[in-house]
Amino acid sequence: MHDPASFTDDENWSGGFYELAIEIGDRSDELLQLGLSALWRAAAIDGCYGRRDREPGEQDDVACTVSSLAEFGHLRGTVTLPSGRRVVCGCLAIREDDGTDWLAFYLPVGALSRVDAKIGGFPFGQDGGTVSLEWRRTLDNWLAVVGADIFQEVPFRLGLIGFELSGETCAEQLDGHAPEERWEGYLLPAGGRLRFDPANR
Repeated sequence: MHDPASFTDDENWSGGFYELAIEIGDRSDELLQLGLSALWRAAAIDGCYGRRDREPGEQDDVACTVSSLAEFGHLRGTVTLPSGRRVVCGCLAIREDDGTDWLAFYLPVGALSRVDAKIGGFPFGQDGGTVSLEWRRTLDNWLAVVGADIFQEVPFRLGLIGFELSGETCAEQLDGHAPEERWEGYLLPAGGRLRFDPANR
């Protein structure tokens, strides 16, 4: 039986990323570090590793820092989903020169599909349509809670929940309003609080 929490099983990392992508704000090592630390706590990520070609027991933990993220490109661990199943996960940062910092917490679709047969070939074909909302709602709601916990420590500009969304849009373009038809979830700050507008497509 395949273990969705195995680092060295390449299939676990396949299929792209389902993610919570956060537009932290203007480029800042300090704010990005706060967001990274808050993410690890909020999602209760187990371990922090720089490599995926070795199992956690076969490599040393690395510091959960911006410098580790810069060195390894991704930081990885395992996380327990709302279903109680454990899967591999990771995070990366997208940093724009003279622009904004994004922090993305991702769950590889390959690992997710091993714990829920409904995921199928998401995001392609019929598996990528509104039928996917059946399994996405629970996952999206959990990621929204993770985002809200992070927001308590780091009041970010925008959060997006869905398939590979980092940098797809930005808070400035949205002007505080999510689209009527939404293929992804939106976490939008308003008056010091965070509003979650879930995906509806």
